[in-house]
Formats: sequence, structure tokens, C-alpha cells
Amino acid sequence: MRRLAITLIALLMFAAPSLISAQAKGKGSSSSAQTSAASKQSEKAKPAGKLDINTATKEELDALPGIGEAYSQKIIDNRPYRARNELLTKKVVPRNTYEKIKSEIVAHKVK
Repeated sequence: MRRLAITLIALLMFAAPSLISAQAKGKGSSSSAQTSAASKQSEKAKPAGKLDINTATKEELDALPGIGEAYSQKIIDNRPYRARNELLTKKVVPRNTYEKIKSEIVAHKVK
């Protein structure tokens, strides 16, 4: 009986650290994977509500689908807009790009 107890204690001493380490690694990798996925999602996340093209920052405009640095700067340079479709009439963005973003933008009146 005593020999069995000593064997179990020895087994726990050697096995427990590797089991704890394996559990910690498993939790860490899933946690870091979740953090990584969340940060990637937030990079291109859609803003809550519609984005006002008259007041949006360059970074907010960059986050819109099909809008990069050049188009976002062009949108800013051609402000103010009375309506969102002025992105087309002022020839700021091409029609296919406008079609991608029209449901996500608005042009509030500038005071």
C-alpha cells in the first residue's frame, strides 16, 4: 500500500506540471487567437450607424469597402456634400465603389 502511495505521488509530481503547462498553452493560444481575430475585425469594422461624409475622419473613410487613402482624401477635399450621391456627380469615386458604400454613408447638412 505504501509503495502504491509513493508511486502515485511521484507520478503526480512529474505529470502535473506538464498537464498544467499544456492547459495554459491551450488557453493562451485560443485567447490570443480570439484577440487577433477581434483586432482584425475591428480594423475593418463598420462604424455604428451611417458615416457622415462631411465630418468623417480619413481613418473612418478608409474603413469603408473600396475606399483607400486616395479616395478618402478625395472625399475630404471635395467637401461639403449636400447629398451622398454627390460623390458621383462630383466624380469623387467611381460608380462601383459608390454602390459598395452608399448604404453605409450619409451627408448631413453642414452648418
